[in-house]
Amino acid sequence: MENITEPQVAEAAETSASMDDIMQKVAEHKGCGTSGGSGKASCGSGAGQGDLPTEIWEKVKNHPCYSEEAHHHYARMHVAVAPACNIQCNYCNRKYDCANESRPGVVSEKLTPEQASKKVLAVASTIPQMTVLGIAGPGDPLANPEKTFKTFELIAKTAPDIKLCLSTNGLALPDHVDTIAGFNVDHVTITINMVDPEIGAKIYPWVFWKHKRYTGVEAAKLLTDRQLQGLEMLTERGILCKVNSVMIPGINDKHLVEVNKAVKSRGAFLHNIMPLISSPEHGTVFGLNGQRGPSAQELKALQDECEGEMNMMRHCRQCRADAVGLLGEDRSAEFTTDKIMAMEVNYDLDSRKAYQAKVEEERVAKVAAKAEELESLAGEASNIKLLVAVATKGSGLINEHFGHAKEFQVYELTTGGAKFVGHRRVDLYCQGGYGDEDSLETVIRAINDCHAVFVAKIGGCPKADLQKAGIDPVDQFAHEFIEKSAIAWFKDYLGKVKSGEIEHVERGDAEIRQGALTAEVA
Repeated sequence: MENITEPQVAEAAETSASMDDIMQKVAEHKGCGTSGGSGKASCGSGAGQGDLPTEIWEKVKNHPCYSEEAHHHYARMHVAVAPACNIQCNYCNRKYDCANESRPGVVSEKLTPEQASKKVLAVASTIPQMTVLGIAGPGDPLANPEKTFKTFELIAKTAPDIKLCLSTNGLALPDHVDTIAGFNVDHVTITINMVDPEIGAKIYPWVFWKHKRYTGVEAAKLLTDRQLQGLEMLTERGILCKVNSVMIPGINDKHLVEVNKAVKSRGAFLHNIMPLISSPEHGTVFGLNGQRGPSAQELKALQDECEGEMNMMRHCRQCRADAVGLLGEDRSAEFTTDKIMAMEVNYDLDSRKAYQAKVEEERVAKVAAKAEELESLAGEASNIKLLVAVATKGSGLINEHFGHAKEFQVYELTTGGAKFVGHRRVDLYCQGGYGDEDSLETVIRAINDCHAVFVAKIGGCPKADLQKAGIDPVDQFAHEFIEKSAIAWFKDYLGKVKSGEIEHVERGDAEIRQGALTAEVA
């Protein structure tokens, strides 16, 4: 990347800082800066308003993917307008008719740009907290540039308040940076799994570039060179970039530390390390050859190691290319093409703004409650660190019945407070009001590393089984704020340990669910 000269710096200092100026400085200082003595980045998914320049805060404050705090309150949607892809990944098998499977590259139906535009208006009118429109496939948006940019053009005209995002493998990215900037697409996600072509050759069988198919190390070198070039070009233009990386044990797990350093040095705003999804039924190369995904402990250890360099995204759900709703939920079945084409859509911008204003009030109250409860931990001296699971429908509240949870959010508790560290997909324990013992076993395996699970309500039988497994079922904080409640419980836990009432013991590892149902199977 070209360095800025002293005269250029002086000129910038004489004028008000633009978004481009700010992001250029971020890139020059090797990505997100650090603050205090923690070594943690001062920007990223966990950053609050006081941690970021105003211009960046405005871009991320209601973006559920770029802000961990926002993901509790705001929704996103993807439109499947980009079916073609220009690379092949050993972890990917794009399916176009799979309503009950949740993973990237899967959609129930493909859309034209015009259909996508109507769907966005329908969803935004029905879900006023929907703030972000993303194009993530089911192929690669930049392998389908005409459809992708036509969709952005239509939405920008009809719903100017909605943020525009795209997710790409980066092969074609350098050729489209100017167009991306011209459409005010200010959030771009690039999937970067390696910066070493020898490792890349184990992940990508081929890439297709300028009417030629490349394979092996040659293909991987072409891909990584263009990914890093595109990342630099985007950050130079003030576009926020998130890097996605798939953790593949034995192939790139150790190498992702180097990837993290490489993307930080080029100004990436956020790094998202995701677990490999590799069940044989998905029909991927890795799934069929027995390549395993990481355990929960392995994934967290790598994320923790990289977080010293820059902030990590921990709340990714590895969404479908047609996902609709809050992260962790999928309402796409409500908005099929037949349904949206029959709708009379009234896009009321004022009512959307009014609703989101109420969301912000709730968000401020949540932050204040956390701060108040955190003060009660002041003076506590303990090295104890533990995880808890939370059943929630969103809004930062403990508001889900144990038996109805499709996932649990996981928080790490220390005397420094509550920190969101991930989520665990599970099979529904409760089906039509009836409990299933096998399903409960899978739930326990998914949160086996947690000392407690917070729920709005739980039945006597699962409660007893959880206690037997060493997991404390906590229902006394029903419908209260997650972090405030978790801190209060942790303070009580420390008191019991100190008094000798209980003994603190380390928990074991947990399983990462290889996909989850997004709709009831008929």
